[in-house]
Amino acid sequence: MSEYEPRLRKKYKEEIIPQLMKDFSFRNIMQVPKLERVIINMGLGEAVQNAKLIESAVAELAAITGRKPIVTRAKKSIATFKLREGMPIGAMVTLRGEQMYDFVDRLVSIALPRTRDFKGISPKAFDGRGNYTLGIREQIVFPEINYDKIDRIKGMNVTFVTTAETDEQGRALLKSLGMPFRN
Repeated sequence: MSEYEPRLRKKYKEEIIPQLMKDFSFRNIMQVPKLERVIINMGLGEAVQNAKLIESAVAELAAITGRKPIVTRAKKSIATFKLREGMPIGAMVTLRGEQMYDFVDRLVSIALPRTRDFKGISPKAFDGRGNYTLGIREQIVFPEINYDKIDRIKGMNVTFVTTAETDEQGRALLKSLGMPFRN
């Protein structure tokens, strides 16, 4: 087994846990909120007309995350969208452990600063239970994506699932992990 430990996980163990224990006056280290998983979802409604979009989305998500994405399918048929039950309409990846910490590190230090007109991310997108969802408008902010090979700009949702019990705890955790929240 390798001795590799992601930079962010090391920072979490050495700096963030003691800081959060002090800030929220937790008595037990197990009360400290932690990042459980990160889910990257690319919904492609246009894939109904163009099936090649799914293949390119799967390839791009695999390049960004290092994991093979799952193709998501329609649950219901919707005639107005020419959608049948079971048609592929998106792709998603769930990251845990080392891959999750590596992805969050790359997202915070490389991808988000490359976004056009970036002023920070909204502090309001918490769900009430400490989880946060971030929408990224274009996949080209990731250095793994070759700009010349993409056929169309696609957005994605990145959901951070934490063990935090409140939004305040979740916000403190993500801020200490380096998320650039707007004031």
